[in-house]
Amino acid sequence: MVRSSTLSLCLSVFAALCVVALPARGADPQYNKTAKVIQIGGGSSWDYLYPDAAGRRLYVTHGTKVVVIDMDSDKVVGEIADTPGVHGFAVVPDLKLGFSSNGQENKVSIVDLATLKTNKKVDTGGNPDCIIYSSGSGEIYTFNGRSNSSTAIDAKTGTVNATIELGGKPETAVCDPVAGKIYDNLEDKNAIARIDIKTHKVDATWPIAPGTGASGLAMDQELHRLIIGCDNEKMVMMDSQSGKVVDSVTCGQGVDASAFDPGTHYGFVSGGGTGTVTVVKVTADKLLPVQTLTTERGARTMAVDTKTHKIYLSNATSRTDANSFKVLVYSLEGAPAATEPAK
Repeated sequence: MVRSSTLSLCLSVFAALCVVALPARGADPQYNKTAKVIQIGGGSSWDYLYPDAAGRRLYVTHGTKVVVIDMDSDKVVGEIADTPGVHGFAVVPDLKLGFSSNGQENKVSIVDLATLKTNKKVDTGGNPDCIIYSSGSGEIYTFNGRSNSSTAIDAKTGTVNATIELGGKPETAVCDPVAGKIYDNLEDKNAIARIDIKTHKVDATWPIAPGTGASGLAMDQELHRLIIGCDNEKMVMMDSQSGKVVDSVTCGQGVDASAFDPGTHYGFVSGGGTGTVTVVKVTADKLLPVQTLTTERGARTMAVDTKTHKIYLSNATSRTDANSFKVLVYSLEGAPAATEPAK
């Protein structure tokens, strides 16, 4: 009896020691709290940042031009002029062409990426905002805020292939070329519209509750998950195949952009009202909080370089100060080795 008790006690102590000796699960890498600043100047309006990870350029929309930054040196290397009220930019690598959505003139500029000169302009719906490339169909899509439509343009010829009625005010869109679908936030409908690329028609509309007023949208194509940034301080994850909302977490105020990095499996939502970026680990069924990064109030537009994992945010402390517009750069501490972006 005494031997049995002593043996049990020894085994219990040994088990406890083994538990203590087990290595703790490593914490996810976090972003540096201090930003590198790329000074651009000018206090006028700005909108989307477009990261071309393969071409190593960041395209920063800024009033009537697009500023070009080298993502290896983080220095301004050029600009694209004559883009009135520019909102977004997209790149077609095979054609060596870029496309800007010019909101004030209801047109898309087609730009030679070698010279940064405009080849031609194409008419769109009213106030083209977000602009994306569908590699599967070879088309550029604009999402037109005043006409609640999308304009599909043949990237090679500049011909308008279709005008798609969306049923609500569009915001950010993403493309899944494998599925042959495009997903777009309908800001005033609290919904995601899904476009079939072959038919040029909306084939599904899904509610985003508990989110409302979505603007940011990104996608984990491997897990078929949409990352939706909403103006009611919600970051929502949706199954892109079924339209089911899988999870949601609280994020900052004044949400504008969402992003996803397949190399780290991090999802991001920028909150310009609070000056924060909410960073989460994306899994099939959960958004796992990693970090709330403090940036600057007003820093709402955002992009991620999927090669170096750096975050870029544009901001201006004053719309009249000629030197106030800038891009903030945050690096990932203990980042994994640089990887080429998924193709």
